Amino acid sequence: MVNKNIYHVIKDPVHGTMQFTSTEDAWVKPFIDSPHFQRLRHIKQLGLGDFIFPGAVHTRFNHCLGCCYVASQIAHKIGLADEERQLVMIASLLHDIGHGPFSHAFEGIFYDKLIRHEDWTPYFLADFGVREFFQHYNRINPRHHLTEDKFRVIAEMIMHQGSSKNVLADIVSSQLDADRLDYLLRDSHFCGVKYGEFDFRWMLHCLAIVEYNDEERLGITYKGIGAIEHYVMARRLMTRNIYHSLKKLALETLLVELLANLAINIEYHQAYNDIRHTRLGKFLLAANRFNQTVENSSNTSELKREFLEQNYRNYKELCDYDVFALIRQLAEINDQSACCEMAVRLQERRMPIIMRLDYERLIAIRAALKDFKHANKDIHDWQLLLIQTPHRSYSGEEDPILVTNENGEVSPISEVSFMINAISDRLEHILFLAIDDSIAEDARITSLMKELQAKEINKGANF
Repeated sequence: MVNKNIYHVIKDPVHGTMQFTSTEDAWVKPFIDSPHFQRLRHIKQLGLGDFIFPGAVHTRFNHCLGCCYVASQIAHKIGLADEERQLVMIASLLHDIGHGPFSHAFEGIFYDKLIRHEDWTPYFLADFGVREFFQHYNRINPRHHLTEDKFRVIAEMIMHQGSSKNVLADIVSSQLDADRLDYLLRDSHFCGVKYGEFDFRWMLHCLAIVEYNDEERLGITYKGIGAIEHYVMARRLMTRNIYHSLKKLALETLLVELLANLAINIEYHQAYNDIRHTRLGKFLLAANRFNQTVENSSNTSELKREFLEQNYRNYKELCDYDVFALIRQLAEINDQSACCEMAVRLQERRMPIIMRLDYERLIAIRAALKDFKHANKDIHDWQLLLIQTPHRSYSGEEDPILVTNENGEVSPISEVSFMINAISDRLEHILFLAIDDSIAEDARITSLMKELQAKEINKGANF
């Protein structure tokens, strides 16, 4: 019999000593020890973020362990039963299992980002859902068996499915979920900044189950309003300064351009013959064929399903190392092709020149760049990257954070917080041009920059 009073400890730089009871450890350890979860050790949380913030080498593995711990803390605070705590801990642990190399950046290789990491998640979960895994798991957990029905609930929470929201789903995916509560603190810590810090312990203390629209939801007492305001602002500042760091976005866009260009040319360019037969090479070749097919098809969902089924075997083995090896190999080939030129930039960390632009003039700027590229065909598209990224700090319309007052009345936080009401559902935009350093001194580029600057009204509000 498992002694639930014995604690298993994970030393964590963010949460300190993360303690799990023997019972909780038995719930999650079979998943942690699996090859699929161990693969997350080799996928960095912030993509190419460490090119800008050298300490940002933490991984999806670290983050998922932190999420599992935060979920357990929330579950204890609001008094969930063991069976419910088991489900939310497993779901929080596995919520990022579908990520590919460099996290979100890798999704950019697909046409219109039609395939995202969430699309791969059911395939990873299906590997866990085999009878042999359940049998092994239930031997370790004689009092807390994992059934197909329970695992289905876990999958629904991870993939945001199910007909209604509830407390368990809110812990796994909401504007107050374990995911955000961990990644803000973790990313802030490893980037060496203070933007993502907020009073996690006080927020945890103020969490409560509230009733809203005839459903039990995860909410917060009125004493936690200040902590929530701090938390929402932390998310906004982390997005503006870290996740949407201009040079980080520029380098990740360049990486996507490299992979997309290679996918198009890998089948025909003799210099890429060795790459073509690697795991990543085969995947890129299939991705290019998918992109070509789906662009001219109305049956997108069926094409996606076929691609996922046919290429999961390769995808589940990919990690950052595959891409780094590819970059090095292309940089060594260095045959002046676009792929090799981009690889050299990434291998040598040659940063592009950044020119901020006014989002309100997006249409005119696009037109000016199109004309410029048409007139200067020796300058490649990847050397002039126009990057636009919107962000909404808080969405009050879709899934509001709920506050209960002294009388037990529940309302969305935007109704009781002036600050959150002011930013609720408002999009902020960043627009900039990333210019390859090899052409930055070209007289034509200098002229283009002066032209855009002369027409631009930089109000500063979007930056």
